Amino acid sequence: MKKIDAPEKVIFMCDGKKCGRYNKSLRKCFKEELKEAGLKKDVDIVRMECTDNCKQAPVICLQPQNVWLAEVNEKGAKEIVNQYFIKE
Repeated sequence: MKKIDAPEKVIFMCDGKKCGRYNKSLRKCFKEELKEAGLKKDVDIVRMECTDNCKQAPVICLQPQNVWLAEVNEKGAKEIVNQYFIKE
């Protein structure tokens, strides 16, 4: 078994039917914010299966904090990066 060298911090994005509608633009926004903050190599963005929270789409999970956020929009991406990944 070989260990993969991956960042300890991850933004998991629900890729279910409803959340998936928002993912392309939201993922791009998070990538830009992480790059601007100098965290491009420190935080990974990963798609996850449907979380069955469709009424609250789009849904993301921040690790290692284990914080789940609903109704995330592009405007909130900068705030999320600042609050959960920069000010630690």
